Amino acid sequence: MGSGKVYTIVNQKGGVGKTTTAINLGASLALKKKKVLLIDLDPQSNLSSGIGFTQQFDKQNWSSSDQPPYKSIYDVLVQDDPLSSVFVATSTPNLFLVPSHLSLAGAEIEMVNMLSRETLLKKALSKFTEDFDYAIIDCPPSLGLLTINALTAAEKLLIPIQCEYFALEGLGQLLETTKLIKGINPSLTIGGVILTMYDSRTRLSGSVVADVQSFFGDVAFNSIVPRNVRLSEAPSYGQTIFQYDKKSTGALAYKSLASEFIQRFDD
Repeated sequence: MGSGKVYTIVNQKGGVGKTTTAINLGASLALKKKKVLLIDLDPQSNLSSGIGFTQQFDKQNWSSSDQPPYKSIYDVLVQDDPLSSVFVATSTPNLFLVPSHLSLAGAEIEMVNMLSRETLLKKALSKFTEDFDYAIIDCPPSLGLLTINALTAAEKLLIPIQCEYFALEGLGQLLETTKLIKGINPSLTIGGVILTMYDSRTRLSGSVVADVQSFFGDVAFNSIVPRNVRLSEAPSYGQTIFQYDKKSTGALAYKSLASEFIQRFDD
């Protein structure tokens, strides 16, 4: 993919802030003049709608349609279409999207008998000549074939962990899967752990932060994303937090995270 780096946001637990992080970390990096490609690999297409792409289509017509009104990551993985024919600009300058669609839900079954099925996304990215600073992949909340494609294509993993009870549950399985993927993708490492949904009023949030920082050390980002109503409202308007409320605590947190991200990963 040009000279850009590929990051996968992954956690098989749902509701930990994967999509919120993909949208708003991507948008914050774009506002810092970095060219960012977001890849929506989740059949629920929450990234595609949360950034305002799917709102232009009447859901009544397209969600159940056999023929989607736009090309998506499904066409790349199953039909072997080039990424260059699928990505679109968003309303944020420097931020681009490879959208998802409901048809992706059946892709894992269709991919089972395909040659080198674990590396389909990696192959598509290797043929993609557009210059981006970063590609950020948003995964479904599972460890199926779509997520394995994202792990195989990535250089670094970004793991969001919510500051709540059972936060670390299932993390062992993710780390084991990562070790297995190293057989296909030896250079894969955990680039960062992002603490989300932090509530300073609860002792539990502080306890989870301490546990995560103790377990992951310097891999955990210092920037912590708070529980913030504005962050949860923004996707329903198809807006990033910077478009919806740039002075909110959520916006400030993702701005800080983007600065830390650049400092950590830019050579």
